Amino acid sequence: MAEEKDKDAARQQDDDSAGKAYDSHLMRRLMVYLRPYRPQVIVSCVAIILKAGSDVLGPYLTKVAVDTYMVNTPQEKLSWLARHLSRHATTGITQLAALYLGAIFFSYGLEFMQAYLMQWTGQKIMFDMRSQIFRHLQSMHVGFFDRNPVGRLVTRVTSDVDALNEMFTSGVLAIFEDIFVLAFIVIIMLWLSWPLALLALAVIPMILLATKVFRKYVRDSYRRQRAATAKINSFTQEYVSGMSVVQLFNREKRAFRDFTAVNEENKQAWTDAIFAYALYYPVVDFLSTTAIALVLWRGGIAVLQNMGPHLFAHPELAYLLHNYGAAGNPITLGILIAFIQYAQRFFRPIQDLSDKYNILQAAMAASERVFKLLDTGSEVVSPERTAAGDGSGRIEFRNVWFTYQRLDETQQARIVTATPEQLRTMSDVEWILCGVSFTLEPNETAAIVGHTGAGKTTITNLMMRFYDIQRGAIFVDGVDVREQDLKALRRRFGVVLQDPFLFSGTIADNIRLGSTWITDEQMERAADDVNIGDFIRSQPLGFLEPVRERGSTLSTGQKQLVSFARALAHAPGILILDEATSSVDTETEVRVRLALARMITGRTSVLIAHRLSTIQRADAILVMHKGLLRERGTHQQLLAQRGLYWKLYQLQYRDQEIDSGGSLATLSAD
Repeated sequence: MAEEKDKDAARQQDDDSAGKAYDSHLMRRLMVYLRPYRPQVIVSCVAIILKAGSDVLGPYLTKVAVDTYMVNTPQEKLSWLARHLSRHATTGITQLAALYLGAIFFSYGLEFMQAYLMQWTGQKIMFDMRSQIFRHLQSMHVGFFDRNPVGRLVTRVTSDVDALNEMFTSGVLAIFEDIFVLAFIVIIMLWLSWPLALLALAVIPMILLATKVFRKYVRDSYRRQRAATAKINSFTQEYVSGMSVVQLFNREKRAFRDFTAVNEENKQAWTDAIFAYALYYPVVDFLSTTAIALVLWRGGIAVLQNMGPHLFAHPELAYLLHNYGAAGNPITLGILIAFIQYAQRFFRPIQDLSDKYNILQAAMAASERVFKLLDTGSEVVSPERTAAGDGSGRIEFRNVWFTYQRLDETQQARIVTATPEQLRTMSDVEWILCGVSFTLEPNETAAIVGHTGAGKTTITNLMMRFYDIQRGAIFVDGVDVREQDLKALRRRFGVVLQDPFLFSGTIADNIRLGSTWITDEQMERAADDVNIGDFIRSQPLGFLEPVRERGSTLSTGQKQLVSFARALAHAPGILILDEATSSVDTETEVRVRLALARMITGRTSVLIAHRLSTIQRADAILVMHKGLLRERGTHQQLLAQRGLYWKLYQLQYRDQEIDSGGSLATLSAD
C-alpha cells in the first residue's frame, strides 16, 4: 500500500512540475524535430535579424531629420546619411519619410514571412510529435495503461504538445528577436552618446530584481495551474465516462461540489498569476518612465544650455555629455529625441521576455513529460529473432506463475531460484496464478470457471502475451509466446469480451477494424453467421450505418453481436469468449447460441463462464480457485468428483442439467 502511495505521489509530482526555464538536454532533443524543416527555420532566423535591424532604424531617421533640417548643424558635422540627402528641407524630409515608410513595410514583410514560416513549421512539428506519441502508445503493453490514467495520456498528446508548439512559434525565435532588438538599441545608444546610454540603463538592475521576484511568484502559480489542470482533465474524463452511474445514484450535486473544488484551485492559481502580472508591469512601466525622464531631464538641459559646465553638480559628467555625442559631436536635439524613442522601445522587449520566460518554462515542463513518456519502453516486445508456430491451435501452460505487481530486481532474482513452496510463502508478492499447468489440444473447446478473481481472464490475457509471466512457459501453436512475433501471435486470436467496445465510424469499419483483406462478402457472411446481418441491412445505410462513440446508437445486444461478427470475420485460429453473453437479453443469447456451433468449428475455443449450464458440452472444463487449477475434466467427470465444480453446480443449476444428447449449440461465452 505504501508503495502504491509513493507511485501516486510520483505521478502527481510529475503533473505538478513547473519545469526549468531552460534545459539544454531537453532543448537538444526538441531541436531534432526542427531538422526536417531546416530551410524554413534558417529563413525565419535571417528574417528576425533583418527585422530587428529594421525596427530600430526609425528613431535614427528621426534624429537625422531633426539635426539636418530643424537645427542649424554645420555641413561637416552631418552624418553620412544626411550628407547624401537633399539640402532642400521639404525634399530631404520627404526622402527620410520614404525611407521610414520603406523600413516599416520591409519590417512588416519580414514579420509576415517569419510568422507564417514558424507557424507552418510549428504545425508540422505538432503533427510529427503527436504521430510519434500515438505510435508509441500503440506499442505499449496493456499493463502500462493499467497504471496510467487516460486523462494524463490525453494531456500528453494535446496540451503538452500545444505548449511545445507555442515555444517554437512564439517562444524561442521571439526571444532571439527581443535579444537582437535590445542589442541593436544598446549599440546605437552607446554610439550616439554612451553617457546618456548609461543613464538610461541605470534602472536595469531594479527591473531585473522586479523580474526575479515576479518569476518566483509566477512559477509557483504556474505549478499550481498545471496541477489543477491535470485534476480537471482527470476528473472530467472519469465523471463523464461514468455519467450514467452518477445520475443513477443522484450524485450530481456531490460531483458538482467536487468539481467546483478542483475548479476553484485552478481559478485561484490563475488569479495569483494575474495579480503578479498586475504588479510587475506597472513597476516596469514606472522604472522605464523614470529612465526616460532622466534622459529628458539631463539631455534636455544639455541641449538647451548648450552643455554648459553648470549642467551637473559633477563637472566630470557635464564634461562627458559635452564631448561625447554622435561621432564625437555634442548632444543635439535629434540625439535627445532619438534617445527618448529608443528608451521607450528598449523596455518593451524586457517585458516581452518575461512572457517568453513563462512560455519557455511551460515548454520545458511539457517536453520533460512528453520525453518521459516516449522514453518509457514497452515491457512486452517481440524478440529480435522470432519463431513461427505450426498453426495447430494447441495451447499449453507449463508451471505458470504470474502477478500484476511490478517486481524489483531482488524479487525477480528470488523467484528464479525459489521452490514452489517458497514462491507461495512470499509475503511481498500477490500471486494471481500459482503454478498453473494444462494443455488444450487443437480444435478442442475448453471452458474456464471459478469465482471472481480466480484468474480466468488472466489466463486468456497471458495466451496473447498482454503481460509477461514471472516463471514458467506458455506455448501457442507449439512455440513459446515469448519467442513469437507479437502481431503474428495476436492475429491468431479472436476475442469477444463481456463489455463490447465499438469505435466511431460505421458498422463495416467496426467489423473490419482496418483489415482491408476482409471482403464485403466475408464481412456479410460473418454478420449472417452471428444472426445480425438482417438487422444491419434493415438500417438506412446498411453496413455503412454510422456508429457513434462507444456504439451509443446500438443496444448492448447489438454491440455484442457486432463484436461476434468482428471476431468471426478475422477467421481466428483460436477463439476466446470472455463472459460474452452475460449482459445480453434472452433473445439475443439464443441467437448467439445458435451461432456458436458455427464459430467454434475447426478452431480451438476458450470460454470463460459463470453460468455452468452454458458450458456443459465443452471438451474440457478448467476449475480455477485462488490462482490454482483445482480441477479438470468434462461436466460429468467433475460432478462425479463432488469437488469445487460440483459445489458451484449445486449453487447454480442443480435442476438444469442438459441431457447427454443435447446439441453443441448450447455452448456460450457467458
